[in-house]
Amino acid sequence: MLRMLQAHGLDAGPTQRPVLAGAMAGVIAAAPALALLAGFRALDAPARAAGILAGTAALTYAGLMLVGGILYGWLFQRAANDVRGGWLFGLAYGFVLWMLGPIPMLQWLPDQPILRGYPAAGLLLAQLLWGLTLGLVFPPVHRRLHGRLQGTKPIKFSTQTHILK
Repeated sequence: MLRMLQAHGLDAGPTQRPVLAGAMAGVIAAAPALALLAGFRALDAPARAAGILAGTAALTYAGLMLVGGILYGWLFQRAANDVRGGWLFGLAYGFVLWMLGPIPMLQWLPDQPILRGYPAAGLLLAQLLWGLTLGLVFPPVHRRLHGRLQGTKPIKFSTQTHILK
């Protein structure tokens, strides 16, 4: 099945830039997620545990979401460009990143869970909001970054038939 999917063009071509689009969409999507994290005060406890300011924790989160966006563009490539289903790709991807990133780092690895209750719920909601926004923002960002090969013109097909005499 994978061979069939690759044969029909799911891999990005040389003029498409899914990794760059993912990076830009990841940073754009981090803004509403950071606002939600601030509302739930979910950055305060990790900042205290790491001994840094909450602003530094927010910048770290934005950087990690940049990497998450790059991974999203690299992993899904042209499939991430789906306007109708992109929100679902993004939402599921945000949930998977929440399971693989913050849960082990903040809940399982330390002696005591760093986030509990309201801030922990805020982290889940922020990650889901990030994924949803990423899935919605990726197609327009990707469309704007779609380049053209230099020196090539679009092929025009004629519907007229010519009979040689």
